[in-house]
Amino acid sequence: MSLLKKAMASLSIGATKVDAVLKQPELVPGERVDFNIYVKGGSVEQQIDNIYLDICCQYFEEIERNKGNGDESVKEKVKQVYSLSEWSLPESFIIAAGEERVFKDSFTLPWNTPITLGEGKVWLETGLDIQFAIDPSDTDLLVVRPDPLLRSLFEALMGSGLQLRQAECEAAKGFELPFVQEFEFVPVSGKFLGRWRELEVVAWRDEKRLKLWFEVDRQQRGLSGMLSSLLGRGELKRHLEISADALPADLGQQVIAFLDQTT
Repeated sequence: MSLLKKAMASLSIGATKVDAVLKQPELVPGERVDFNIYVKGGSVEQQIDNIYLDICCQYFEEIERNKGNGDESVKEKVKQVYSLSEWSLPESFIIAAGEERVFKDSFTLPWNTPITLGEGKVWLETGLDIQFAIDPSDTDLLVVRPDPLLRSLFEALMGSGLQLRQAECEAAKGFELPFVQEFEFVPVSGKFLGRWRELEVVAWRDEKRLKLWFEVDRQQRGLSGMLSSLLGRGELKRHLEISADALPADLGQQVIAFLDQTT
């Protein structure tokens, strides 16, 4: 019976289970996240070589592919997965059948973790490394909200009659991460109605500052995916940098004044 149980555990039948629970229901980039990892032994004793916890997200990249057998090529949007942060247990251990263990720790959610709007998806992957077995794992979607500066930006734009229509992570060069998150707004009222068709914004944050890039579409040409490519070529002209010490209310007024003068 013991050999049968071990064989079944190697196929994840009656094997050790893992689950990670974050103490905060909503996360904010740059802030500390506390978590517990619960490990419950299965039907047999098993050695756990490692526990890992990854914060992952998705972004889209345009890749050129050959069309048919000829020389003609087409651009295709491909979904990519990126690991924003990784945590692992620095030691191995043995867990007895039915035993329960809890590991507590924390990490800082990286700046520029995508805000979970539209296609901005962020999730937590937790797993165990078990020799000679299919490693059990657990996946949980996360809710990521903007930090106070970015939130004040959104509030200022919406207060000026702009409505958030889309948020998407697009591949971009020249940044610490292989992508940027683009936010697309459309005017529905206020002074920008009739002046713009849409506004795209890229925000990049670190401990010292918030960098903002803007592009306005007035000619019905559609900007989707355009802003990240302009950033990569250094062709984007409207750029604003704000200190992390700025008051959120002042940021909103500064951004609206900047857009009003430059567009």
